[in-house]
Amino acid sequence: MARDAMTPRERWLAVLRHERPDRVPMDYWATEEATRALLEHLRCADVWAMYERLHIDHVIDVAPRYAGPPLAPDTDMYGCRYAPVRYATGSYLECVSHPMAAYNSVAEIEAHYVWPSPDWFDYSTIPEQVRGRERFAVRGGGSEPFLTYKNLRGMRQAYVDLIRNPDLAHYILDRLFDFCRENTLRIHEQIPGRVDLSFVAEDLGGQESLLISRELIGTFLLPRMRRMMELVHQGGAHVFFHSDGAVREIIPDMIAAGIDLLNPIQWRCRGMDRAALKREFGARVTLHGGVDNQQTLAFGSVADVRAEVLENLATLGAGGGYILAPCHNIQAVSPPENIVAMYETGYVHGGR
Repeated sequence: MARDAMTPRERWLAVLRHERPDRVPMDYWATEEATRALLEHLRCADVWAMYERLHIDHVIDVAPRYAGPPLAPDTDMYGCRYAPVRYATGSYLECVSHPMAAYNSVAEIEAHYVWPSPDWFDYSTIPEQVRGRERFAVRGGGSEPFLTYKNLRGMRQAYVDLIRNPDLAHYILDRLFDFCRENTLRIHEQIPGRVDLSFVAEDLGGQESLLISRELIGTFLLPRMRRMMELVHQGGAHVFFHSDGAVREIIPDMIAAGIDLLNPIQWRCRGMDRAALKREFGARVTLHGGVDNQQTLAFGSVADVRAEVLENLATLGAGGGYILAPCHNIQAVSPPENIVAMYETGYVHGGR
């Protein structure tokens, strides 16, 4: 098969179905600062020109338009307020105000807090977001409720709740998951059969181990995530599961729950050996990511990047089932030459 015989969407779907595509699909995740530097380096007018230049198999993300009550400046629909936190090459928005931090019971929340509703959104805009882009895969809906939970309660209190306030944790997570399920259902209904991926995620791993015990994940998150995955599959889409870090311990649980794709394969974390992951799980789940941006992309040479891409293609890509991508958002510290080397190497050698 010729290297470019498929469209980006056909390439993604082939890999998700564990079929052999014309070449390994390639995805792009990066901060705005890293993308601007890459566009300048390549002299590309926009990201679409960059995707074409680097043979990136872009995925269209769709979402409804917010049409609910007016929001205070720098505040989301949950009442969480954000402020930019600067670092050496840019900034991230971080939650600095936690609207549920002072509550100690379900009764207090029900008496004083207004939950967002899917009715606050206009879903009729979604078909236009994919019109004319039939060549590309579409990602829409899904869930990452514990991230929202941490913003609502504060990072430390969110983890404490799982031990000391289980009834409160169950109540909040149910409300958050209920919103995500209805939101996903409405997105799928707008473009039936066109959503290829839904993002069912939680950041559960650190550099060395899980951030939450396997038992607590099984109690608070996994049953709700399973129901979310069932809904995604009913809509004909695949479950894109994301968790940073050392998550080897819970991968079997996630596969049993219904994930179709495992991201981002941070192989420098404990237990995330690429060959072992491929050997143990490669027949059951598509692997996505694997190009290290803690060291290789950020501080390695062009030769280092090329060598790592080749190793990923040979290991994670053996027999198919692999999408080449960075193992999280590329940061601005990564030289554009390294980013180009990643995609050029993937394109030249990903069809062999």
